[in-house]
Amino acid sequence: MVENQNRPFGKMLTAMVTPMLEDGEIDYEGAARLATYLVDEQSNDGLIISGTTGESPTTSDDEKDRLLRSVVEAVGDRATIVAGVGTNDTRHSLKLARAAEEAGAHGLLAVTPYYNKPPQEGLVRHFTSIADATELPVMLYDIPHRTGTPIASETLVRLAEHPRIVANKDAKDNLGASSWVMERTDLAFYCGTDILNLPTLSVGGAGFVSVVGHIVGSDLKDMIDAFDAGEVAQALAIHRRLTPVYTGIFRTQGVITVKSVLNLFGLPSGPVRTPLADASSELQALLREDLAAAGVKGPIGLAPHQAVPASAVNVERLAEGSV
Repeated sequence: MVENQNRPFGKMLTAMVTPMLEDGEIDYEGAARLATYLVDEQSNDGLIISGTTGESPTTSDDEKDRLLRSVVEAVGDRATIVAGVGTNDTRHSLKLARAAEEAGAHGLLAVTPYYNKPPQEGLVRHFTSIADATELPVMLYDIPHRTGTPIASETLVRLAEHPRIVANKDAKDNLGASSWVMERTDLAFYCGTDILNLPTLSVGGAGFVSVVGHIVGSDLKDMIDAFDAGEVAQALAIHRRLTPVYTGIFRTQGVITVKSVLNLFGLPSGPVRTPLADASSELQALLREDLAAAGVKGPIGLAPHQAVPASAVNVERLAEGSV
């Protein structure tokens, strides 16, 4: 057995999209239904709300608060709900962190401040201030190809000394650097790049914060369980089977593709907000091929924003034109 006991937020989390109505307003009822589907049907034991996949750059503070409350009410009794509070303004992040704690979040996700490219000392002050602002545990989010600034390995070691900074969503895509930090700290590393999910487990990762978890969350949970049980060949088989899903969902910005698939499945999703743009018909056709290649099955016969009963899940293959 290779069970990793250091999993402060669970092992399988999805960075949830924010469902929207056709007029671009947030579908709060749909968000509750989608969260329920992800927890009860896709085996997620945690959800990230208002991360980048949740279109946090284009939702207001009031929208974030109401969205979080909707999800906490729907599934907060059986899943870890982590609120995205990272911005490139420390004071704004502190405001969001305190509001998330009041709304019932179980933890906070704080991305590296983007665009203004702070030095490492600035990152220490920023993340420490967020961790000091509430009593909630904090997951850092290191994704330099988006933010422009990596959290240096030495900085992660410093930050790990804070009692409430307990995890890192790792999208740096450098397993050597990740291994170095894991050797020297108790930070739980959650893979934030889906194609590296299994490799991250192999060097001591705690679990996943996934985008494809909207679609294959149960498969990802099975992969973690197989790896924990020492059934590495089974975990590898799942990884290889899901490769077309990883490829398809990241053909473009993940929010766009995930919302497209959820709409095809009849799950709460709706359009994206500008400056993003909804998937073209050509991209949708490619996504159907990608999912069919992985044997992905989805609910059928449901219009967008309808509830999804368990009996409707996993009925027909996409390749057979079920959605």
